[in-house]
Amino acid sequence: MEQQYFLTIDNGGTNTKVVIFDQAGTQVAAQAFPTRGLEPHAGFHEIDLAQLYQDLGTNTKKALAEAGLTGDQISGVATVGHGKGLYTLDKNLKPLRNGILSADSRATELAEEFEGRVSEIFPISHQHVMPSQAPVILRWLKDNDPSWYQEIGAVLSNKDFIGYLLTNEVKQELGDASGNNFLNLPEKRYDQRLFDFFGIEEVFDCMPTLMRATEQRGIITPAAATVTGLAAGTPVFGGMFDIDACSIATGVLDDSMFSIIAGTWNMNIFPSETMASEETGLMNSIFPTGKWLVEASSPTSAGNLAIMLKMLMTSEIDNAKADGHSIYDDLEVFLQTTDARFSKVLFFPFLYGSNADPDAEGTFIGIRSNTTKSELIRAVYEGIAFAHRYHVDKLLAVRGQKPTVVRMSGGGTNSKQWVQIFANILGIPVELVSATELGGLGGAMVSAVGLGVYPDLNAAVDQMVTVSARFEPQEEQVAIYDQKYQSYVTMLEALNGSWRQFKSMQERIDL
Repeated sequence: MEQQYFLTIDNGGTNTKVVIFDQAGTQVAAQAFPTRGLEPHAGFHEIDLAQLYQDLGTNTKKALAEAGLTGDQISGVATVGHGKGLYTLDKNLKPLRNGILSADSRATELAEEFEGRVSEIFPISHQHVMPSQAPVILRWLKDNDPSWYQEIGAVLSNKDFIGYLLTNEVKQELGDASGNNFLNLPEKRYDQRLFDFFGIEEVFDCMPTLMRATEQRGIITPAAATVTGLAAGTPVFGGMFDIDACSIATGVLDDSMFSIIAGTWNMNIFPSETMASEETGLMNSIFPTGKWLVEASSPTSAGNLAIMLKMLMTSEIDNAKADGHSIYDDLEVFLQTTDARFSKVLFFPFLYGSNADPDAEGTFIGIRSNTTKSELIRAVYEGIAFAHRYHVDKLLAVRGQKPTVVRMSGGGTNSKQWVQIFANILGIPVELVSATELGGLGGAMVSAVGLGVYPDLNAAVDQMVTVSARFEPQEEQVAIYDQKYQSYVTMLEALNGSWRQFKSMQERIDL
């Protein structure tokens, strides 16, 4: 088979990557840059779309140079991006204002109101309501920024917006739309009743044509070729939102395995033949293989670690940089030389939002006069893994038994010691695959299938995914973490319902 190369643009809420793979799943180049988020007000998380396009172009050219390839050697391009959030075009189908990232929480109160009536739409969308879902943000704009709302000519997800930049085609892939409370899930189509429910009935006419992940979206335009270094005419495929891409790139194609993504968001998923019911609190969406994806998620994962390190370890970060290495190298040694007994503190990783009470905020519990900074740092690592287990337990209640293994992806996998903590807290073996940029690999598989290199995604997984490491639960550590987790849940549930008063106090002080 003639060597083929596939390029993926993977736009996450924290970092964005341009990655190139060959048809065997070998990563040949990767360029990453911080997703330059803006926070014009507390809880607002936006991105400058013109700056994003410029950054994508620069890093696509860098990825091609790193791989020693020219644009015309790329067989296909796919886009992968964070789910939820909002990207809009104006009436002339040009980029409109900023994009809104999935960490945005401006519409939290609206989401709570809609979730209180979710039984009205669950039989249609099979989705619960979250603050960062596009319909909720759109309603917020209608109420609070009507000039923006009235300019809207098209509504896109993150990766479909990037697909538009590359091809000038306005289309939306099914998986993203289904995870955003836009679709009649059984019928895989937009449903006016959903738009009426959110009070954005006029947006129904602004929704793009739906397409499959492996379907060709369009081709690289001459203008995009100039910006990116890709060849005009190169096929661009529908792509996937990141949880789909990471699940497929780790070989999770059915419910025998779970996929966990420890990134900006805490994502825990498995493909299923049946949808989860409303009372489980879980989300359902369309998986690219035709199955349903059952999801438990919240913004309570590795993004919290980065923030806490900036708060607690500024001097250590500076010292590590001055010595020519990363603070994460030092922390890897720290995690290796400590264990579950080291910290008696619990951390709730709710800096961006909660997986329990919607008003909950980041919290340490158990600080005493002799508590050390090191204990707090270890508690942050453990607290994030506890937040994942809280979601995994809900998935287990639906599936009925533990999976054979968890395949893990996201920034958290850069720390092997942290992956071991996950295995011990979950009590399930955790495996990693050889590719480091899994969103990029998932996108490469989409291109490979779209071009006919492989007949379907299952065949692409067989040829392009390789397991590189396995972490077994350590019995003694599992026993200790089970005790700590029970305390974590007890304290979490005890505080539920109490956060609203605390939030009201904060708002009064702000005034």
